[in-house]
Amino acid sequence: MSTTTLRKANAEPRWLRRTLTGIGLGFLFLFLALPLCAVFFEALRGGSSAYLDALNDPEGRTAIWLTVFIALFVLPLNIAVGVAAAWAIAKFDFRGKSLLITLIDLPFAVSPVVVGLVFLLIFGAQGLFGPWLQAHDIKIVFAIPGMIIVTLFITFPFVARELIPLMQTQGKDEEEAAISLGASGWQMFSRVTLPNIKWGLLYGVILANARAMGEFGAVSVVSGHIRGETNTLPLHVEILYNEYNAIGAFASASVLALLALVTLVAKTLVEWQMRRETAMLDAVLPNEKTDQISGKSS
Repeated sequence: MSTTTLRKANAEPRWLRRTLTGIGLGFLFLFLALPLCAVFFEALRGGSSAYLDALNDPEGRTAIWLTVFIALFVLPLNIAVGVAAAWAIAKFDFRGKSLLITLIDLPFAVSPVVVGLVFLLIFGAQGLFGPWLQAHDIKIVFAIPGMIIVTLFITFPFVARELIPLMQTQGKDEEEAAISLGASGWQMFSRVTLPNIKWGLLYGVILANARAMGEFGAVSVVSGHIRGETNTLPLHVEILYNEYNAIGAFASASVLALLALVTLVAKTLVEWQMRRETAMLDAVLPNEKTDQISGKSS
């Protein structure tokens, strides 16, 4: 008789595992770690005093403040609209549901530069609403409101896209049970829905925040590049580099890199906590099923 040898899908030779691991680590070092180290090396090449002077530049401080302000402004809107859209898609069936999902994915498919041009055609001086805005002395394009609008458009999908599959997997049995027990809509959301989606929501917020702080294309089109007024940190880095101010450009870029590292650490912590809670639930549920079976048999 012939015997068939079965092996696990991940039971590969040791040399193959080490080779693949080495390739992955080499790629990360070459394209992530090395450029990051180069940014800080170039920023500190002139010494710590030159580095601090570059960061204390009034235009640099304004760029940092504006970047943080726009990110903090759009995040609450992302949370509100993202949760509402995810809830509607995951919990209800309605006409136009597929269209709504397509619209949520639209910012992923459209180039940020194209997004900026579209809003320029809508709110610009020669745009659709341009004459009316000028008549009422309302400035959208080449001002902070326009930068907020395009950043909101670019970052909108992250929260919704993290929550939709999570809420679809969880179903709506717990919400229906809460309503049947007399809970109001707000009580159901705050005590049932929100605790179930908190880690997915936080994960989406972290990704949206990272994109908001690093956005360049759409913001560049509608900002007008007014120094000290409408330049975010990525735009400020470009201007300094084009002026051959290498220390100032890399100093500002190092701030963006630090913000990216903080975002990465926060993302890692959220993922770790999600895995921890999932493991705890997986350990508890089999015990509950065993107790139920024992109770029925007795």
